Amino acid sequence: MRPPDLMRSDWRCDTCGPVEPLHVMERISHEIMMAARDRVAAAGDGVPMWCPWPLLPGWTVTGVAWAGDERAGAKATAVALSCPAPLGGGPADLVFVAEAPGVGLGNRLAGLSGPDPGAPLCEALRSTAAQAKVKANGHPTPLWAVGSSLEDRSAYVGEASGLWLYAVAWPASAGYLLAEQVVLQDLTDSLPTELVYGAPSPYLHGKA
Repeated sequence: MRPPDLMRSDWRCDTCGPVEPLHVMERISHEIMMAARDRVAAAGDGVPMWCPWPLLPGWTVTGVAWAGDERAGAKATAVALSCPAPLGGGPADLVFVAEAPGVGLGNRLAGLSGPDPGAPLCEALRSTAAQAKVKANGHPTPLWAVGSSLEDRSAYVGEASGLWLYAVAWPASAGYLLAEQVVLQDLTDSLPTELVYGAPSPYLHGKA
């Protein structure tokens, strides 16, 4: 990643060209979540921060990130959570991403190539009904499974509020969590003080 300089006003990758810089909060707490919410909301672009609310038993918020620069504002957000694995013991992790077309954060976490779900989503739309449904700000929202190139995760994509909505789960079997009634709230509209926070997610810090 190369930052803006005297010749260019955007961040850029030597391979991909202009990209949105990713900002990941190193720790997570209510105060840090408030700061991230205010940063995203101040951009005025209407990119939501999707988070399940109320949290299901055993769920904790483990991270928040956004993509965008000071000039253009936030173009994507990611909220990470940890929860009990649906099959067997141990923990599971979920990340909900909202992003404008062409950003690529959701694809990166999902293990897909390119900046948008594109061909994998078109194939899923043709071949099967939605495998998962959530409620996003009260609206039923179908999500389709898109084949990840990485076997350790499963990924689902749909559309909410005119933007891509990704749900990425580790391990892959944790996608069964979306079979439950998951209700998503936009934290830029309201940030519940009752949210429970856990250890920082490794998936927003480079493990993905």
